[in-house]
Amino acid sequence: MIAQAAADSINVAQNVGFGIIAAGMIFAALCVVTTSNVVHAALWLVLVLAGVAAQYILAAAEFVAVSQVLVYVGAVMVLFLFGIMLTRAQIGPEKGLNNRGWAAGIPVAVVLLGLLSWAILDAFEDTTLPDRGPTTTSRISDDVLHPYLVPFLAISFILLAAAIGAMVLARKD
Repeated sequence: MIAQAAADSINVAQNVGFGIIAAGMIFAALCVVTTSNVVHAALWLVLVLAGVAAQYILAAAEFVAVSQVLVYVGAVMVLFLFGIMLTRAQIGPEKGLNNRGWAAGIPVAVVLLGLLSWAILDAFEDTTLPDRGPTTTSRISDDVLHPYLVPFLAISFILLAAAIGAMVLARKD
C-alpha cells in the first residue's frame, strides 16, 4: 500500500514536471515565431530544444537527452547561428517579414492538427509496444550507430565543408 502511494506520488511529480517544461517549451516556440529578430528566434529555439532534452530526462532516456543536447542544441544551432551571422542580413528587428494573409493559416493549421490527431489515434489506438527487454546505453548506441556509422561520418564532413565554404564566401578580400 505504501509502495503504491510512493509510486503514485512519483507519477504526479513527473506529470507536474512535464507540464511545467511543456508550458515553457510552448512559450519559447511562440517566441520563435513572433520575434522580429532572427538571432533571438534562434536563441528561443535553443530553449525549445533544451526542453525536449528535459522531457527525455523525465522519460528516463538519458542517452537520447544527451544526444539531443549534443546534436541539436550544440551542432545544429551553431550552424544556424553561423548561417545567420555569415549572411549579410540586417542586424536587429526586421520589418515586413510577415505575409499579410497570415491569419488564413490559423484555421488551416487547426484543421491539419485535427486531421493528424485523428489519423494517429485511428492508426495506433490499441497498439502497445513490444517488450524488448532491458535497454542499455550501449545497446541503443549499437542499434543507432552500427548501420549508420558511415553516413554519419559522411554528413559530418559535408557539414564541415559547408561551414568552411560559408566562411570563405563571407570573408572580405
